[in-house]
Amino acid sequence: MTDEIYIKRCIELAQKGLGKTYPNPLVGSVIVHNGQIIGEGFHEKAGQNHAEINAINSVKNSELLKDSTIYVSLEPCSHYGKTPPCANKIVETGFKKVVIGTLDSHEKVNGKGKQILENAGIEVVSGVLEKECRALNKRFFTFHQKKRPYIVLKWAESGDGFLDKNFKPTQIGNPLTKQFVHELRSEEHAILVGTNTALTDNPSLSTREIVGRNPVRILIDFDLKVPAHFNIYNQEAETLVFNSVKDSEEGNVKFIKTEKENFVENLMNTLYKHQIQSVIIEGGKFTLQQFINAGIWDEAIIIKNESLLLENGTKAPEFTIDSYRTDVFRNNKIEFYKK
Repeated sequence: MTDEIYIKRCIELAQKGLGKTYPNPLVGSVIVHNGQIIGEGFHEKAGQNHAEINAINSVKNSELLKDSTIYVSLEPCSHYGKTPPCANKIVETGFKKVVIGTLDSHEKVNGKGKQILENAGIEVVSGVLEKECRALNKRFFTFHQKKRPYIVLKWAESGDGFLDKNFKPTQIGNPLTKQFVHELRSEEHAILVGTNTALTDNPSLSTREIVGRNPVRILIDFDLKVPAHFNIYNQEAETLVFNSVKDSEEGNVKFIKTEKENFVENLMNTLYKHQIQSVIIEGGKFTLQQFINAGIWDEAIIIKNESLLLENGTKAPEFTIDSYRTDVFRNNKIEFYKK
């Protein structure tokens, strides 16, 4: 039970890095000496120290480390990347015991970190709150196991099931749900829209309602109809444009030539190659329906304004799954779905 308390704290710490660690996973770590937490850390940003190193560095009296237990939500890494292997650092520091939430399925780790620790004679306990630790890194695990990004579908619809009124941009959400959407954008790696949404709404796809990172923008525009002066082409974020015309790189915009046939599957393969770990699909009905029909999605978030009746316009996507949770934001409801 005590191990679970400390791994739960690791998860809490890890969540502080949400949206900032791509393509790395979220990881938290605590160090315990005689029943007291003497050090804490989490992975704050890709390229910077991993959670275990930050936890070790936070301990004021390093003499206590060799008699302490280090807890970590994800198996310590065993390979050299932008930072040295954490498993080696744990051995070098002299810990007698390591408690791991879940093993890392990444091919470069996948049990090797645990093996390094055990080979050094360290007691290793793994699989503590494993389900919760895997849920924490649902994007990372989906990316490495399914070889595609974690897909979140998102749209707003009226009480009578329309996305707009008379096919013109219509405000359905309220200020609270707008903030929620911008928070969501800051947490996911990328955001995707199609030609019609870009032309009709001229979105910047940023997180301007909150303080947070802007996601990578993905535009599906086969015939390059969206003008270069539109918001999606501004300097606020890296932008990938999937089209049938050209392959080129122009500043923060990368044009990627692609085929219309088997498009969703090709898109997933290309985004995997570009190390994009998660994508919010914020396109119109056509784009959303393509992902629904292909069965390529992991979560869906639907904002509903039941008091708003639009009567005519673009119908919401056909989606027959039952929600597992509903939150109320004044006159809006947000329904959450899992595949």
